[in-house]
Amino acid sequence: MGANHTSKIVGTVWGLLVLNTLGSAGAKTIVPLPRSLIQMVTMGALVVAFALALAINPRVRVRASAFLFLLTLLLVPSVISSADLGSGFGALFRCARLALFVGTLWLLSRWWDGGPTFVRHHIRMYFVVLGSVAAGLVISPGAAMPELYGGRLVGALWPLTPPQIGQYAAVITGLTVLLVLGRRTDKGSAAVVIVPALVLLALTHTRTATLGLLIGLTPAILSLVLTSAAARRFFTWAVLCAAVAAVGFGSALRAWFLRGQSQENFTSLTGRAKVWDALLAAPRTTSEHLFGAGLGDKSFGGLPIDNSWLAVYHEQGVTGVALVAAVVIVLGGVALLRPPSLSRACAIFLIGYCAIASYTEAGLGDASPYLLHLAVAASLLAAPAAAAPPSTPDVPRRRVPRWAQRSEVT
Repeated sequence: MGANHTSKIVGTVWGLLVLNTLGSAGAKTIVPLPRSLIQMVTMGALVVAFALALAINPRVRVRASAFLFLLTLLLVPSVISSADLGSGFGALFRCARLALFVGTLWLLSRWWDGGPTFVRHHIRMYFVVLGSVAAGLVISPGAAMPELYGGRLVGALWPLTPPQIGQYAAVITGLTVLLVLGRRTDKGSAAVVIVPALVLLALTHTRTATLGLLIGLTPAILSLVLTSAAARRFFTWAVLCAAVAAVGFGSALRAWFLRGQSQENFTSLTGRAKVWDALLAAPRTTSEHLFGAGLGDKSFGGLPIDNSWLAVYHEQGVTGVALVAAVVIVLGGVALLRPPSLSRACAIFLIGYCAIASYTEAGLGDASPYLLHLAVAASLLAAPAAAAPPSTPDVPRRRVPRWAQRSEVT
């Protein structure tokens, strides 16, 4: 009973972390929500998450984790670059948020045992988020697919952008597919998650999420091919369906990916390349080169950077880039060294997805859904806790009378 209650609290803490990383900027909602109110809710969720995690882990028992150790080190360039207030007091606030976020993950690491527990928490929480998106689409289709975003699906109840929705849909789809292949869930329950998630992904027209799903699932399923007949069948059918779709629907797929853009706009990644070139060409001091300009809103010159590596370089310098690269390399290396298993496959998918998405999405250097994805991967790669040896009951010593303890005199 106590273990079940603790598991529910752990799931609640994870849900609060998901809420904290939803952000406060996005499309206009049906009921206007002040940004200050949204920020109060998201930041309050993080504070409550930390308090709950501390309440169920009061002795601060944690698991050794290279992933969390590197994230903790990432706080160093973040604080150094933000301390001079060049980016304003908001930079220090973001440092405190990152510290609280990493601290909560440390407290939860006690329950990282290599099992799919946090995968289920992840799927469950993001499915709830996608449920709110679907509800907004039903209530007000015009607000959910506004012309401002080119008719792409946005959050009408909570301000979510198309890339956010696409990311959540792609991640829970990939994880659910792997759970089915690993026989950890039935096909009916999986269909309840996969079908609506794929519909919402298609309505967002998010290329990064779609490619991340396909490319991330490929090595994950291949890692199961040698040990799972279900994975072999799925991979064979997926290759056949992909070949048929490429031949029969090639023009339609190309039009979907272009989203009505010109070839020039498509090759420049919707203008991202211009921002990247300007960021790299901007003059920097030695301190800014090493530690960055301080945690900000992942923008440069008023435009979003939309690249995790350049965002980290801008805000945390080459030191931050090295630490984030170490996070991805360490997780990837550990995943490759693990024997084939469902946990390993899920970790490979999450690491691969984050690596693909990092090219056109920011977030690897700050509290974000991408760090939560990698945290789930780290929980999957953690070695199971060693079982404590069974304690043997103390055998009461037989009392020997004093006369019997005396040696016999002959």
